[in-house]
Amino acid sequence: MRKLAATCQAMSRILLIEDHPSLGAAIAEYLRRGGHAVDLAPTLAAARSLLADVAFDLVLLDLGLPDGCGLDFLRQRPSPAPVLVLTARGALNDRIEGLDRGAEDYLVKPFALEELAARCRTILRRAARLQRAQVQLGRLSFDAATEALEAGNARFDLARRERQLLTALMLRPGRVCTRQYLETQLYDQSEPVGPNALETVMSRLRAQLDRHDCGVEVRTIRGVGYLLEASPDASKN
Repeated sequence: MRKLAATCQAMSRILLIEDHPSLGAAIAEYLRRGGHAVDLAPTLAAARSLLADVAFDLVLLDLGLPDGCGLDFLRQRPSPAPVLVLTARGALNDRIEGLDRGAEDYLVKPFALEELAARCRTILRRAARLQRAQVQLGRLSFDAATEALEAGNARFDLARRERQLLTALMLRPGRVCTRQYLETQLYDQSEPVGPNALETVMSRLRAQLDRHDCGVEVRTIRGVGYLLEASPDASKN
């Protein structure tokens, strides 16, 4: 398999609904090497379970699944994430039906992984333009589409895990984020997660927020999770 030539512009959370073990593993590994978090669901039931806990940026959907047809997923649309259909059903009527049911794109098997990655990039760029939003809290400004961070007028960056964690918190400012929600935003199914992994990343993130004088703080809500809010003295800075 050739190395990934290009990746989508920012790390995305992708749900792959595919029941063929070797194909599913190959696609997931390829996209992970491109910098994305990929969760693999072999059935519609497993996909719905994941969707109940995780906010995905893109769904890759096979149509022929053990517990039903992927068109049922499109009909019920349990997630607002855009859907790219991956299927061996290449007839014109099948493609039209998939697109009419709400799929963003349709890729017929067998396909090159390079083309799949290109289709993903296109869909994710389009979704980012539609969902572009800027969140301001304290002195911290966050662009949800580009993940750009500024404290005051000074731009700064974070390591990947700290950026993922801050992104998850900034998309729910002033609301308690549970441990489960934050862990699902940081790690996919393939990653072993230690009992204190979240606390370790949180400690590093807090240090960076202080270092860049962001005017925000992350409070621990014991037994529940974490809350990102403006520091009491943020307006004085």
